[in-house]
Parts: sequence; C-alpha cells; structure tokens
Amino acid sequence: METFFTSKRRKLDHPTEASAATRDNENETDDGESTDFKIAILASLHTDRSPDILLDYLLAYGGSVEQASEALSASNRTTSPRKRLGVTSYQSSLSAFARPNLEGAKSSSNIKPLTKKGKTLHLYSPEDIEAHTPCSIVHNFLSSSEADALLRELLVEVPGFRKETFQLFDRTVESPHTMKFYVDSSDEAAAQRTEYVYNGSYISDVTQTRPEMLKISSKVQTAVNREIERRIQDFYPNSEKLKFQSPDVWQPNASFVNCYDGAKESVGYHSDQLTYLGPRAVIGSLSLGVARDFRVRKIVPQVDDSSADAQGQIAIHLPHNSLLIMHAEMQEEWKHSIAPAQTIDPHPVAGNKRLNVTYRCYKDYLHPKYTPKCKCGIPAVLRCVQKRAVTRGRYMWMCHSGYTPGQKGCSYFAWAEFDEDGRPPWANDFKGNVNLPSVQALNNEH
Repeated sequence: METFFTSKRRKLDHPTEASAATRDNENETDDGESTDFKIAILASLHTDRSPDILLDYLLAYGGSVEQASEALSASNRTTSPRKRLGVTSYQSSLSAFARPNLEGAKSSSNIKPLTKKGKTLHLYSPEDIEAHTPCSIVHNFLSSSEADALLRELLVEVPGFRKETFQLFDRTVESPHTMKFYVDSSDEAAAQRTEYVYNGSYISDVTQTRPEMLKISSKVQTAVNREIERRIQDFYPNSEKLKFQSPDVWQPNASFVNCYDGAKESVGYHSDQLTYLGPRAVIGSLSLGVARDFRVRKIVPQVDDSSADAQGQIAIHLPHNSLLIMHAEMQEEWKHSIAPAQTIDPHPVAGNKRLNVTYRCYKDYLHPKYTPKCKCGIPAVLRCVQKRAVTRGRYMWMCHSGYTPGQKGCSYFAWAEFDEDGRPPWANDFKGNVNLPSVQALNNEH
C-alpha cells in the first residue's frame, strides 16, 4: 500500500545504530512533516502559485517551509506576474546525452545524472525514462478494445473505492485520492481481511480480482518479466541481478487500484510497503484514463547532501494505456508521487479520472503467520534504511500500529535477515543472512 505522509518515529530503546536508522528512515525532511502538509502551508501563504511550483521551491530548499516561503516572496518582489515562470522545469529528448554503450551494458553508473537542484526534468520517451530513472515504460500496452474494457470495468468499481484513513501526529488524516485492494482468489481475499496488516490495521473490503483485470494480468506478467530480464542485462553491473533481488519469475497475485478524480487528487512522495513483497520488489503499474505526471526523486544519503539528485525531481508522463515497470532499485533508493496538476485533458471514457492498477507479487514466505510480531501483537512492517549512509540499504522490522487511529504503537525494532535472493531464514533454500552493514560504510562512519 502506498504511504501518503511521513512522520518522525518515536525514540527506540535500542543501541545508537538502530535509533539512528529509525530516525532517518523514510522521513522526507529532518523536521518530519509530510510534503503534503508543507505544501498546504505554502499554498495558504502564496495563493497565486500552483502546487507544482510550491513543490519545486520546497525541494529546492531542502524541505524548509520558511526558506521556500522567503524565496517565493522574493520572486514576487523581483519578477512581474506577466514574466514569472509558471514551472521550474525543462525537457527535451536526452538520447544525445546517454548514448548506449555498444561494448557492454548500459550501467546506470555510466550515465550522468541530469537532474538539477530545484527543477523538474520532464521525460517522455522510453529510452530516456529507462536511462535516467529506475523505471521502464510500454506505451499502448493493450489493444484499444482491451484497454477500454478494463477501464469500463474499473469505472463501475470506483463508487466502492475509499480514502485511506490513518493516524498522524495524534490526528486522523485521509489520503488525497481513493483506492481499493484486489487479490486473485476468494480464499486469499478472506485471509487478507483478517491476517494482513497495512498501516497498522486490517483492510475490511478486500475484493477478488475482476475478470478483465485477471485477463490482463497474464499480459502484465509477460511484459514485466521481459523488462526485468532486459534491465538486468542492459543496466545492472556485470549484467547480474541486484543483491536481495528475487531470481524467481515475477507473478502478480494482488493489486491496488488507485483513482485520481480530477486535477487536484494526488499522492505525496513515498515508497511502497515491502512487508509482503520482500526486498527489491518490482511493481507493474497500468495507467488508464486521464494522463498524469508520475514524479520520482532519488534518495541521497546524508554524506552526499550536496548532490543535485537530493532535490532534483523527474516527471514521467503517463498517458492512457501505458504500463510503467518500477524496477528492483525503485522502492529502496527512490520515492515517487502523483502531484496535483494545474489542468487535465478529460478522457472520452473516464472523464476527469485517472485509474492505475498496480500489479504486485506477494511472496508466500512473507505471509504474516511467519513474520515477526511487535509488542502490540500485530505483524511488524518491513522497512529499508534510506538516508543514513552507514546502514543504507539494510532492512528492519518495526511496529506500525501507531498509524491506526486511537493506537499508540510500541518501540519494537529488529534488523531483518535476508539472503542474497531476498529470502528470510524460514524460507526454503535460505542461503544465509547478508543483510549486514558494509565494511566500507562502517569504516567511513568511524
């Protein structure tokens, strides 16, 4: 499930390393307030600026509302409204800057980052997207009739979608769009309602995958596995899968379907929950209806705060009937969002709605009957350290019942154990734990 806001974690009764990992994990900025909350503050102070511009300024000033507001005010004083830039962005085909390495794989380490501090880089072509982001895209994925049939099936479902409700800073908040969760069998739907936990609570309205969704699922599976293979061959070091990435065939068996009704519905920067997907998860996201921009931003560890990648963001245009594959480096190293749009072009079938089906592969060995439980007695959530250099990339189990309205949560924390294929100790063919800090990182720390 998508995480819509971020917040500071409570201090843990554990060693310094664990506490630091918890403090740094998945916080958008050091003050812990969510991106959406900060944009709301800026919008109340600068009513003439669009959410896109406010987000660009917020990123440019490291998440500081005060500094972003001062810069916006200065811009108002020095630039006339007629000449003021509407969006801090740029785009053209980037192929000239990222020619394929004809003698070997197009390792992402050989491609110069083109993101710039405080600016949004817009990408449209599949070649540019796969070269500069952890994603690949397939345009016109389905035939027109298949895409329309799936879209019409989902539009019938939309009235039953709901906003995600959870607790943040002792307040109950809602996600800025609606969604519904589907699994491929009735038995699994029953299990999901009573055994699987999301944001600290159970989902009561899990539904069995609808016929058109299920029919398309096999095509998504084929396309995603083909793209995974190509990604490994063309972009990963030595043409080998990433550490913790599963070597198994990617087989979707669950999906979250999101609905963005109108230009203002959105979702803030987040990483998807890995608890049931495991490390280095791959997700296939099929977009239908209104075209929207999918924004991604690389997470840079604290030792590299001067890097432009810490603040520059990339916007990927997602038209109707496009399949976006979020590859194995996405959730641990990047965050993604759907920002509010200034305008949208209505779709002839969907009207002002964008729907996207995020096909996911749930692992049998990560069923909550196997995974650790926190002191609250509920299955713990799997997270990855993202910002602290010494432990970046390590996985940990934590309590997340504090997201449930009326619950406080506990201080449970445990480093996870996974082998090189992302399997936990209780899984068949476990090869030994490699979820450890690197020697180089430890040396740099001291």
